[in-house]
Amino acid sequence: MAKDLSTTASGSVPESPHLELGLDTFGDVLADSSGQRLSQGESLRRVVEHGVLADELGLSYFGVGEHHRPDYAVSSPEIVLAAIAARTQNIHLGSAVTVLSSDDPVRVYEHFATLDGLSNGRAEVTLGRGSFIESFPLFGYDLEDYNELFEEKLELFSLLRKEEPVTWQGTMRKPLSRQMAYPVTESGSLTTWVGVGGSPESVVRTARYGFNLMLAIIGGDAARFRPYVDLYHRSLAEFGQPTAPVGVHSPGFVAPTDKEAIDFYWPYYESRGRIMSRERGWPEPTFEHFLAEMEHGAHYVGSPETVATKIAATAKTLGLSRFNLKYNGGPMPDEELRSSIELYAREVAPLVQEKLA
Repeated sequence: MAKDLSTTASGSVPESPHLELGLDTFGDVLADSSGQRLSQGESLRRVVEHGVLADELGLSYFGVGEHHRPDYAVSSPEIVLAAIAARTQNIHLGSAVTVLSSDDPVRVYEHFATLDGLSNGRAEVTLGRGSFIESFPLFGYDLEDYNELFEEKLELFSLLRKEEPVTWQGTMRKPLSRQMAYPVTESGSLTTWVGVGGSPESVVRTARYGFNLMLAIIGGDAARFRPYVDLYHRSLAEFGQPTAPVGVHSPGFVAPTDKEAIDFYWPYYESRGRIMSRERGWPEPTFEHFLAEMEHGAHYVGSPETVATKIAATAKTLGLSRFNLKYNGGPMPDEELRSSIELYAREVAPLVQEKLA
């Protein structure tokens, strides 16, 4: 479980002396050594193997995200996580994101409470609104209700997390009258994070319910999120909530040298960026922008020393207790991903702790 951080009188956070390191994946469809795309089923099985490897290497967390697109294999993270739980011993398991807006909070809680039981208390969940919107029409929700759906469902989830009979009424689903969700966890609650992209309102809402804060930083300098961290801890205090940890989710890739990491990662960055530019009207990706993100932005790409230095700096700046590296992005070959995971665990992790000591 993520370690609590103590706050100062101003509500800001001191630098954390210890950082949990984890991995996140959205279950991108992978490729074989020749570059041919694997089936979605084979990609799912590779995600399970990555989770097992992460546990064997002593990493703290493995997160699996949710998408409903042809280029991603995972639409039900909790099922994939259950498969990993059956083959692991120590690593905490949870979602990189669960799109709560287009799901039912009762079912989400029951699914992850079940995972918690199967994993002997290692389950966590990260709730979010989702940066992709395919799940809304797929499950019959109106995008015009985007904000209201998340607000109401997050409120209901906060009540379910108390594992007591719930009486609740909203406008987006039928009410509950002294009803329970089962199974209950052996610890009495489920470790819950909320993924936030950077709006102050989302930070304050996360604090209001006493959830852990997971900052999804996928572009720009991480230092610009320091005001949000301070706002979070001030808000926790104002709402009378206990101190809670802050984490960061950011993309990256580790190779023996910076050049090898850049040469490998750039084509996938460019390809995914072109897809996003067509779908969302974003600028076309450029190599110069990629290098800027690697050197000063949100991409942790490079040698173990380069990546460790950058993670440690982010942890100090934001007072983190966890950093999750999104370790794949596109149809990457499994062999290179496994190598990156091993370098991250065997070389980056100890270097980070040395730099934070």
